[in-house]
Amino acid sequence: MLKYIPSALVASVLSATLASAGGHLETVQYAVGEKTFEAIVKDPTGDAKGVVYIVHDWDGLNDYEIKRAEMIVALGYRAVALDLFGVDAKLEGFEDFRRETGALYQDRQEFRARMQAGIDATALDGAQKQVLLGYCFGGAATLEGARAGFKMDGFVSFHGGLGTPEGQDYSQTNGPILILHGSADPVSNMTDLAGLLNQFNEQGVVHSAEIYGGARHSFTVEGSRDYLQEADEKSWDALVAFLGE
Repeated sequence: MLKYIPSALVASVLSATLASAGGHLETVQYAVGEKTFEAIVKDPTGDAKGVVYIVHDWDGLNDYEIKRAEMIVALGYRAVALDLFGVDAKLEGFEDFRRETGALYQDRQEFRARMQAGIDATALDGAQKQVLLGYCFGGAATLEGARAGFKMDGFVSFHGGLGTPEGQDYSQTNGPILILHGSADPVSNMTDLAGLLNQFNEQGVVHSAEIYGGARHSFTVEGSRDYLQEADEKSWDALVAFLGE
């Protein structure tokens, strides 16, 4: 069984405060090996209720994740949009996206190390709640973090990849998992979802799932062919309720 072993990673943090309504926005740089990564951190104007870490889709950290971070901040949490590809990654099209995600799927220890380094570099001292969530590739990354035993109070996957790699399981999972998924998702179908939920049951993982009828992959991505407003709104409401538990 592949377990998460914390690495002795040195995270050098460089913050550049930017003007932004409702609090300050920072970019935070950190290193894993010889690669440099840059997360985006946004704080509420008052004391944060906790931290919500957002893992990006396969096209990298961009305006979509920043929008979601702003929505998280409006709920009173510090929002951290993690970077798993690095500041020098070329992200111009599908082949680039496949290269970056494929490299991490092939090297699960590196996958975990990049997430953990970003979390460590942007941690909030005394945070009462920490939740990891992600969209599409980020949803798969979130489940990777759950299997790795990341110290979180919850994990949320929005239309994410649901497969469990050979040799992995959820025996080290530290928090409840919420799966938000479309019934017509061609990437991870209902058979995949049933298999995942069976794993949760067998391994005693606290979990819940919401299924959106007719929703396909990327149902939260406005402007995409798969966008479904009702599913987008209901899944966000489910996240808000999950954070309030």
